[in-house]
Amino acid sequence: MQMNGADRAREMEIFVAVAKSGSFSAAGRILGLTPSAVSRTVDRIEARLGVRLMLRTTRVLTLTAEGQTYLGAARRILADLDDAEQGIADQGAPRGRVRVSASLAHGRQHVVPLLGDFVRRYPHILIDINLTDVVVDVAAGQADVAIRFGPLADSPLTARRLGDTGRTIVASPDYLARRGTPTVPEDLHDHDCLNFNFRRAEPVWPFRRDGRDYALTVRGPIEANNGETLTQLAVAGVGVTRVGNFSVADAIDAGRLVPLLEDFNTGDREPIHAVFVGGANMPARVRVFVDFLAERLR
Repeated sequence: MQMNGADRAREMEIFVAVAKSGSFSAAGRILGLTPSAVSRTVDRIEARLGVRLMLRTTRVLTLTAEGQTYLGAARRILADLDDAEQGIADQGAPRGRVRVSASLAHGRQHVVPLLGDFVRRYPHILIDINLTDVVVDVAAGQADVAIRFGPLADSPLTARRLGDTGRTIVASPDYLARRGTPTVPEDLHDHDCLNFNFRRAEPVWPFRRDGRDYALTVRGPIEANNGETLTQLAVAGVGVTRVGNFSVADAIDAGRLVPLLEDFNTGDREPIHAVFVGGANMPARVRVFVDFLAERLR
């Protein structure tokens, strides 16, 4: 008799349960079947294949070599079915964990406030967010989505542009009262400039004078790996810093920081991207999260 795929999948499920539990009665309890129904299913598989898959005694069931081979194949096929059904289910109602890496300041100020709306829209997705200015390796599986600033290096990752940001030089009113306010970029040689310590960062700040761009080397007592720390130090009156607008916008609005040398600002913009592993096998949960970021952050 010809069997359809659903019948064979059910037979495999029963066979795997017997092999795992070690008896027909235990497998029957797991699957809601009688021991005799489980036994008949195994007999039917053996008759169709023409080989003995299990050796039965009154106390124990033992798989033959052929039974071990069939068990391995059955587990793989059932796992493939589960994966296929989960993939289809994800298209209708995305679910699962999305690991997100975002910078401290931008993540705290712009990404975290959006998460409540996202999880209300997609209640079956769990967002696992890590705020750090350390660059994580998305290709190696350290995150599903990372938000990156600046030009992107060549890589197999897919990038989705989320927007851009500028940079502003700032200091606190207290610092300026003590040290004076710089009126031209060269005045910064007499100030404590707080900079980034990234390997890709150079101790130079860009300026534009009379339509010409140039870079000025700056020095200071502290370097840090994130704009939020530099902003905190500037608010505390430790020195002058140049960071992303999103890091200092609140402090400027509150009067805790003062923009400096705006007439010499180059007006350069730094792109912001979400990077992730794309392609045909991209999980729906990652796709909808990236789409959401693009929708809300633009």
